[in-house]
Amino acid sequence: MDRICLGLCRNLSLIFNNKKMKKIFYTLIIFASIISFKAQLLSNMTIAPNIVNSNVFLDGSTNFSIEAGALPYSGKGMIIPSVDLINFEFDLTLADGATFPTYFDGMVVYNKSTGATLTIGQRSSTVTMVSPGYYYFFNPNGYTAQNVTGGRWRPIGDPRVIIGVSETPTNTIVISSQIFAVKGQFVVTAGNTAITLANPVGMSSLYRITIYKDGLAYANSLYSYNKSTGAAVTGSPGISSAYPAGTYDYTLEYLK
Repeated sequence: MDRICLGLCRNLSLIFNNKKMKKIFYTLIIFASIISFKAQLLSNMTIAPNIVNSNVFLDGSTNFSIEAGALPYSGKGMIIPSVDLINFEFDLTLADGATFPTYFDGMVVYNKSTGATLTIGQRSSTVTMVSPGYYYFFNPNGYTAQNVTGGRWRPIGDPRVIIGVSETPTNTIVISSQIFAVKGQFVVTAGNTAITLANPVGMSSLYRITIYKDGLAYANSLYSYNKSTGAAVTGSPGISSAYPAGTYDYTLEYLK
């Protein structure tokens, strides 16, 4: 047994004293780790390490496709694991300046939740309203600061926000405050100069209102708005300005 241990130690010594052997040894360790986690990382093509010394670290293109008339390198997609960004917290155990040196700057996730992100613990110190979709972590000073608290989650792709009849977070921030929006409808009878709108829960002040008629923007201002009563004055009482009778849609943007 002593001879076996001595021989094993001698072989390991040779490996770590030889740069090429050391590289092969580490490669085998990494490969074994990938195999051991095969339930988390799956591929329907053989992974071939033939793009060394390249700007590209991973190439998932292929000439396989079952789509009629598809060109080469079509028919493949990548599934990004979904996370709950409202409760998501970074694990900084391995963040040591060499591993994850940027402190996750540029990390991409698919968020499945709707609401406000938390700020306690290893999270961004900025509250972000999120909804289902792709987000990336913007933390340009992560390497210098050595933390994630200065970062922020940002949406990827289509910047449009679909405003619904319930509270909807927008992509607008005013003086570090999130702008929310809601859509509604009101009916004007002849001679009306004031319309009472339903106050969104928690609204502290009105930011903007846009009024539509027949699918087109009709107006974007009010004479006054009373938060306590929800009365929106549609024109100047002094000149008795009023909307023509009819049905109007509106989007109300506000702060909380």
